[in-house]
Amino acid sequence: MSDAIHVAPGVTIPAAALEMRAVRSSGPGGQNVNKVASKILLRVELARIEGLAPDARERLEALAASRLDAEGRLLITAQRFRDQPRNLEDAREKLRALVARAREQPRKRRPTRASAAARERRLEAKRREAQRKRLRRAAPDDL
Repeated sequence: MSDAIHVAPGVTIPAAALEMRAVRSSGPGGQNVNKVASKILLRVELARIEGLAPDARERLEALAASRLDAEGRLLITAQRFRDQPRNLEDAREKLRALVARAREQPRKRRPTRASAAARERRLEAKRREAQRKRLRRAAPDDL
């Protein structure tokens, strides 16, 4: 495989944690699609990523949950380009971006309250909607 991927100072995905395979791409491309293996499948052992804080590791596993295989490796595919080296670089960039996103601490939610005017507007809208539906109903003497 190629080199390690440096995400941030102290956070590295070693080359030993990466497994690359080239397969035939899908979609349009004429004869090129039938004979050239340009799509990249990049498997990553998340446990071997170095320098990732435990909370960031949890966020990474949550972000990658739908793309994990049976052994718990992350599968990244890249087939945007027509040539293999560019797709490999694209897959590596996708991985780097995913790990960088997992490193970001989510902002703490501050509980807020609706203003009195906003509550009143909501209740007034509910009253108008109820009135509209009441008017749609058939009157008892119409039956």
